Amino acid sequence: MAWTLPEITRLYNLVMRAGVRVYNRAMAGEQDTRQNLDTLTEEQAEQMLADMNEVIRAGEEMRRLRAEMIKLFADFGWTQDRIAQLTGMSQPAVSKQVAKYKTGDSPSMGLSLDQHDTPWLDGRLWGLAEEISETFDGTARCTRYVTAIARGRKRFTPQNVDELRRLVEEDLRLHRGEMPRSYQDAYDAISRGLDIPSKVTTTASASVRRALARQIQRDRLRGDS
Repeated sequence: MAWTLPEITRLYNLVMRAGVRVYNRAMAGEQDTRQNLDTLTEEQAEQMLADMNEVIRAGEEMRRLRAEMIKLFADFGWTQDRIAQLTGMSQPAVSKQVAKYKTGDSPSMGLSLDQHDTPWLDGRLWGLAEEISETFDGTARCTRYVTAIARGRKRFTPQNVDELRRLVEEDLRLHRGEMPRSYQDAYDAISRGLDIPSKVTTTASASVRRALARQIQRDRLRGDS
């Protein structure tokens, strides 16, 4: 299954958008705080630094993910010029990233939605939760958790994934009569897989597999709506 340019563009924009939002909010908060340094409390300073650390961590994670995605795009056969257009980077910068890796030296990564390793299933659950959150804006129980994931405040630990599953189950129950059957079918498949996950059969990182599965799941749900 080969990806089209619009599909890859949507994936990259989706992955990077969360980091940009967090950065802008944190910088606005930093500017406000600088204007009131005379009355800054220890609690305010602690919060400000925590927000900055969150931005720094999210930025580092986004840079690593972008580098891995560039390698993946190269493995898919995209030219460096095309990758530069997709990522908004210069061609020399893309060339430098590609040179760090040997393309084509890892097993081909399938893009079928029906895969059963944990990172892939986590990404599918994430995509389903985002669709529910957007469809039932303001009433979805999973919205706050989805927002926390987007801001880098929640990681994909087993405990956090279990909590997200619980919230998605609540939304499926509360909005059962209002959502397409495909939402429940997707969750049933994801849940069965997470209960007995299989091993990853590719060298792609967990973050890359989650990002891919998230986007493919969202596209599938929108196509089934």
